[in-house]
Amino acid sequence: MTEDTIKRRAKGLDRAFDILDFLKEIGQPLRPNDIASGIGSPKSTVYELVASLLERRILETVGKDGHVYLGRQLYFLGQAHLRHFDLTREADHALQEIVSQTHETAQMCLLNGRKYTVALMREGERHFRISSDIGENAPIPWTASGRLLLGHLSDQQIVDLIDPDDFILPDGQRLPLETFLAQIRQASLDGFFSFDSVADTFTHCFAAPVRDAQGVSIATLCIVAPRADALNNYNDYRRVLIESANHLARRINE
Repeated sequence: MTEDTIKRRAKGLDRAFDILDFLKEIGQPLRPNDIASGIGSPKSTVYELVASLLERRILETVGKDGHVYLGRQLYFLGQAHLRHFDLTREADHALQEIVSQTHETAQMCLLNGRKYTVALMREGERHFRISSDIGENAPIPWTASGRLLLGHLSDQQIVDLIDPDDFILPDGQRLPLETFLAQIRQASLDGFFSFDSVADTFTHCFAAPVRDAQGVSIATLCIVAPRADALNNYNDYRRVLIESANHLARRINE
């Protein structure tokens, strides 16, 4: 295989992942034409890749108008991943324990490229629902977890990672970079961060890091609680969360 062939195949693989990522972001079936426009790729390339992905059941057709969406083969691949991914399996146990002790919604959160995402969630034992869409990307500066997941990076690496527009908060104000960096460094020292959610007006978010053997935060465990309950139970929630995150870290680093 020549070097040019290898490069062409690698580029095609990148485009295939662009298609999958775009469909996940949009969250609905699309025609190949719309996908090509969305990812800025030639239509002929997208049609060729879509045909290949359909053949392998990575994509599947939806309806009769040529729409395609993520296929069931991805579900089976995901299940195979979960069976062998200790962090996910162990984290689910940790979230159940957090809910049993606090009755609040508990989450495991990760970085997804240049964004933040909720990877796992257990809803709290309340009459009303506090939850997030699993797998939906959000700007890192909007999150408590973001202060912990970036702690191993230098200031310049953080600046390079985050889209400048992501510092604009939902209320239209811009979070100063200096404030964000200072919060990251303090959160790393404390092994904890919490704040009133910037995405809504009624919840408080707690986050604690799950660190690997090198001390890098590979995930966070979080509690999302109504602000009044968070204030009344702050010390208990903080203790439960830190103990759970440390226990999870020990389990996956054994």
